[in-house]
Amino acid sequence: MSQAGEKATRFRALHERDAIFIMPNPWDLGSTKILTKMEFEALATTSAGFAFTLGRKDWPGEVKREEALAHARSLVAATPLPMSADFENGYAETPEGVAETVRLAAETGLAGCSIEDTSGDHDTPIFEFSKALERVAAAAEAARGLGRDFILTARAENFLHDRPDMDDTLARLVAFQDAGADVLYAPGLASIEDICALCNALSKPVNVIIGEAGVNIAVPDLQEAGVSRISIGSAFARVALNSLLRCAEEVRDEGTFSFANKGASFSEIEEFMDEHENSG
Repeated sequence: MSQAGEKATRFRALHERDAIFIMPNPWDLGSTKILTKMEFEALATTSAGFAFTLGRKDWPGEVKREEALAHARSLVAATPLPMSADFENGYAETPEGVAETVRLAAETGLAGCSIEDTSGDHDTPIFEFSKALERVAAAAEAARGLGRDFILTARAENFLHDRPDMDDTLARLVAFQDAGADVLYAPGLASIEDICALCNALSKPVNVIIGEAGVNIAVPDLQEAGVSRISIGSAFARVALNSLLRCAEEVRDEGTFSFANKGASFSEIEEFMDEHENSG
């Protein structure tokens, strides 16, 4: 079995066990190495965190597919852990384009990726139901045809685009499940009641993102609700950038430098940095 296949098999096993697992989201090589050595069991990219490193907004089309693939390849090479990728809407509108993205994702050594139902159109941000379903079905077929394991996560994005329609969200995720997605995900859910409803409606593993302001549901409560996997999304990256903003404001507005007292030491950070490179 290839190294990429072995990682993907380990990744699937995490979803099949009884215990929930946390999959944090690094945004560059340094954060990947830190989170790896902090003994998490799997990692995933963050589209927003990566876009911010490029000085761009987190919206479909801002980051190109080739850029996201290169980023994923570099992070895969920096960790022995299974790595999934947030590949937004598959960087394509058509089912054929999404399927090609899945095949290219596998070539980077990724253990899986997520595909969402956002269109990139500000006026109509969510793909119509049947088109969204066709896209997930094509992605699932491509994943099954890879010759190795690959975990496809299908996302229903209603709640992130001011469409808090739980019935439509559940209908989409049930359809995505039946179309072959391995993991289901509705980012933006903020209550344990909605998360329970989601888990009860689905038979396959559910991912929940925790890290949005005002949402602080504990791991035991999520496990009891039936969640298999917790991701952090862009939260770590945004907190890091918030620290930069507050430090820069102190220097600009106060002319003082007390922020430096809160910084990690060189030796503390360098403990996480090594020359490890994993070919994936």
